[in-house]
Amino acid sequence: MSETQTHLLATKRFLPLFVTQALGALNDNLFKNALALLIIFRIAEMAEIDGQLMVTTAAGLFILPFFLFSATAGQIADKFEKSRLIRTIKVAEVAIMGLGAAGLIFGNVTYLMTVLFLMGMQSAFFGPVKYSILPDHLSEDELVGGNGLIEAGTFLAILTGTIAGGLLILQDNGTVIVASGVMLVALAGLASSFAIPKAPAPAPDMKLNPNILAETWSIVRKAGAQRGIFLSILGISWFWLVGATFLAQFPAFAKDVLGGDETVVTLFLTLFSVGIGAGSLLCNRLLDGEVTARYVPLAAIGMTVFIADLFFASTGRVPSAELTDAVSFVSAAAHWRIVFDLLAIAICGGLFIVPLYAILQTRSEETFRSRIIAANNILNALFMVAGAATAALLLTLGCSVPAIFLALAIGNGIVAIYVCGLLPDTLIKGLAISLLKLLYRVEIKGMKHYAQAGKRAVIVVNHISFLDAIILAAFLPIKPMFAVNTHIAQHWWMKPMLRLVDFFAVDPTNPMSTKGLIKAVKEDRHCVIFPEGRITVTGALMKVYEGPGMIADKADAMLVPVRIDGAQYTPFSRVKDKVRIRWFPKITMTVLPPRRFEIPAEMVGRERRQLAGTKLYDVMSQMIFETEDCDRTLFQALLDAQAVHGRKHPIAEDIERKPIGYGRLVTGALVLGRKLAAMTQADRPVGFLLPNSVGGVVTFFALQAFGRVPAMLNFSTGTKSMRAALMAAQVDTVVTSRRFIALGNLEEAVAALAEQAEIIYLEDLRQEIGLLDKLAGLFSRHFAHAVHDCHATSPDEAAVILFTSGSEGTPKGVVLSHANLLSNRHQLAARIDFNPTDIVFNALPIFHSFGLTGGTLLPVLSGVKTFLYPSPLHYRIVPALVYDTNATIMFGTDTFLTGYAKVAHPYDFYSLRYVFAGAEKVKDETRRVWSDKFGLRVLEGYGATETAPVIAANTPMHFKAGTVGRTMPGITYELEPVPGINEGGKLVVTGPNVMLGYLRAENPGVLEATENNSYDTGDIVTVDREGFITIQGRAKRFAKIAGEMVSLTAVEALAAAVWPDHMHAAISIPNARKGEQIILLTEYPDADRAALSEQARADGISELTVPATVRPVDAVPVLGTGKVDYVAITASATS
Repeated sequence: MSETQTHLLATKRFLPLFVTQALGALNDNLFKNALALLIIFRIAEMAEIDGQLMVTTAAGLFILPFFLFSATAGQIADKFEKSRLIRTIKVAEVAIMGLGAAGLIFGNVTYLMTVLFLMGMQSAFFGPVKYSILPDHLSEDELVGGNGLIEAGTFLAILTGTIAGGLLILQDNGTVIVASGVMLVALAGLASSFAIPKAPAPAPDMKLNPNILAETWSIVRKAGAQRGIFLSILGISWFWLVGATFLAQFPAFAKDVLGGDETVVTLFLTLFSVGIGAGSLLCNRLLDGEVTARYVPLAAIGMTVFIADLFFASTGRVPSAELTDAVSFVSAAAHWRIVFDLLAIAICGGLFIVPLYAILQTRSEETFRSRIIAANNILNALFMVAGAATAALLLTLGCSVPAIFLALAIGNGIVAIYVCGLLPDTLIKGLAISLLKLLYRVEIKGMKHYAQAGKRAVIVVNHISFLDAIILAAFLPIKPMFAVNTHIAQHWWMKPMLRLVDFFAVDPTNPMSTKGLIKAVKEDRHCVIFPEGRITVTGALMKVYEGPGMIADKADAMLVPVRIDGAQYTPFSRVKDKVRIRWFPKITMTVLPPRRFEIPAEMVGRERRQLAGTKLYDVMSQMIFETEDCDRTLFQALLDAQAVHGRKHPIAEDIERKPIGYGRLVTGALVLGRKLAAMTQADRPVGFLLPNSVGGVVTFFALQAFGRVPAMLNFSTGTKSMRAALMAAQVDTVVTSRRFIALGNLEEAVAALAEQAEIIYLEDLRQEIGLLDKLAGLFSRHFAHAVHDCHATSPDEAAVILFTSGSEGTPKGVVLSHANLLSNRHQLAARIDFNPTDIVFNALPIFHSFGLTGGTLLPVLSGVKTFLYPSPLHYRIVPALVYDTNATIMFGTDTFLTGYAKVAHPYDFYSLRYVFAGAEKVKDETRRVWSDKFGLRVLEGYGATETAPVIAANTPMHFKAGTVGRTMPGITYELEPVPGINEGGKLVVTGPNVMLGYLRAENPGVLEATENNSYDTGDIVTVDREGFITIQGRAKRFAKIAGEMVSLTAVEALAAAVWPDHMHAAISIPNARKGEQIILLTEYPDADRAALSEQARADGISELTVPATVRPVDAVPVLGTGKVDYVAITASATS
């Protein structure tokens, strides 16, 4: 269940019944115990009768109606509307308690005995209806919790009533007090019953059978015909036998064996009631709402062990001459074992009984449920009488109370053996669950989804360790069938494990084997398959085989994604050389909602298998993303990464070549953040003017630690744009570095910024940080979560402000939340297999969304070391540093990658595994050069600052040259038609990574919020059947010539085909005759229009794509991000 059982106490469908039942139990025991003490201490002496005999008779009179009237009560509960029936029974209780109150005052024994019989009759009628109404108002996954609360409330009410009855009746005017009390409690119970919701009669047409004996035999026989139900009834009845025997023996046990007074008896009653209540509540926590007898065998064993230990703990004791009170009893260490045993017996009892009641309710026919519960009540009473009779016989034969406990232990041991024999799988499963929860604190999420899978399902699971199958076998609610590779199944170490589960041996080389598995699933089986076919050696999702997808498709089965996380950090994984291994990390298993594949019926053969495999991969990667925690702040994510990878794990390095680990990063952020927090306002963004560096990363997280929002200033766009950014975001403080300003020749720019905002230099702050500040930082890092929580904002509030590059005019502030950034980080991680042994080389500036998310946050928060270089334009230095740092992942743009390729040695990039490119279209020539010269594929991606930034990307497993890859998990899209565009449409995306909104200089500080997490990219794209996106161009980067839409991106591609080693940029300007005309700027000095026309004819491209004017230039203007500066080009072309 997603909620704990206590939420039921806030619902009208449960709380009134809970209160009504608890008050009824309290009233019964208040009256019974008061009557017992009144008989023993007053009435018996005055009437000269045997008080103990009368008390025993009273107990028998209270139980007798359960034999006489339960069958009739069950019929009535099935025939009539239950809430009205409960109110009628509570009215009867008020009347009976009125008679009882009068009897207490007048002290007539016969009269009081008659009242006690009537009370038993009222309880006999209430029993079937109170348990049969629960399934009417609670869902199945709430029944265990509901029954647990009912049992806990009942025993606590019994305890309260018993104690109150004993304390009040012998006081002055005690009879009047108790008489008033039972009336008030009865009236309160009646009042609460009026709030119980209606529960329609399940069998309104049933004819009542007035023959009590015949009907009693009929319902018991009916219950006995259903083996599972009857065994549950026997289990419940045995519990009541044990419980009633203990409660009856507590007075003699306390006084005669342990030398305790009446307060020790009360202590035992309290321990027993609280223990059963705790066990009842614990049961729901362990089962998470699942109706199963999983812990019943273990509970039975536990009861046996602790009852037996109670016998040994109490045997041979000589009671003291003077009775001991409860305080003295508990103070003596010699008694702690007895206290523990009693509490443990009760807790095990609660674990034992609650699932059996839930099974009774869920497996009985709705139209016969009340009568089944009535049969249960009859057998409960029979067992309690048999237990009392047996105990009396043993006492008559001279046995001591501990001997009775021994007899109970032996009897309970026989029951435990029988239960374990009935449920061997349940016992093993219970032991496995207990062990896994103890060692790995296993948490199960989303189990309610499993029930939605139906009878036929394929369960697909990521494979991260040898523990995976054990976890699944233990925690899945049914006994699934595991698909196991034939060769693995033959290993000696697998054979004992396979005897404990159902499995199907699959030979990957034999097609008939897969057909056999499909047939097995069609027989309404749940089959567990690991689609990766092996345990991951990267820590991430590996290649996904198409087989499980085809099996689900062919068997018409639901697909249930299950993710296991945390087991990769155990010694039982295969990533010991990549992650920090711990013996007992926390493990989480998450079950996602089941789903079906939608594969066109006309697709057959290999094409259908490939599409099934692609869809299965999408399901698996979507599962990885959905189960990640995006509901936290960036600093919380940093602290969580530190906990996973360790404080000393190196995480960032720059040109100073002084790497820092998580510990130094967190400590530095806390020390610096405290200083910055004192100098800035919490409700104002803080300008961030720093290069890629370790200091920049520390400063970024320092602001995050104390709830400040960094506004990342793009210093490459010039003073005017930076001032507009300060205005848009209402920034009044800028953090920067004197050294950076000097090296970047930004003195004039900073002087201009100082007119709008206070400038804080890190060098100045460093001088102010003293020894006490550093010691405070070292101390507070141990409580970093608490420090941050004092300043933290919601994950859905602003985390950073980035500014668009100005390619469309004045920069806009793009406000991204913590959840936006973490979502995009996890979207990338779900598709790309990186691990802590990787090293990222990031030369893209962190004011750029690609450089911030991909090059900084993704590695830092994932345990991957990132090397930060301040400029991507140093074409000779960057390749040498990639070689020197042994970087394995690099981010860049086409412009930068082209520059590196021209000067790099073929071996400079030997260590790289992946090269990712974004921000601009990757030319075919760039891909060819990197493939031929360095043996590397350039994985082109696509995104926008507004989407934090990645929307789609080619990955090692899904790559198609010329496209920007497939959308990230969690992102949906639609293509809006564009007039004049016949193929594709304008891409609009929706997802958790879409920004909060814009800030504009025209409306300073006012957020223009996005709607429904959607963003119009403005790009014209096509999407093929496999989901690969091809960018045709921006909607604003089309020229309308002679009524036709011509893509300026296509014009640039044409120029690149003719002159592949040079940069080109196409723009459109107004033209009086054709509407618009295209101008091409190119770095090729001898460019002319004729060469372009010839290439267009050869490629079959429309002549309209050939630009009207071709202008060679020394260098095409670009922004600091590597994008072409179309604003500057257009301005120069029209001036």
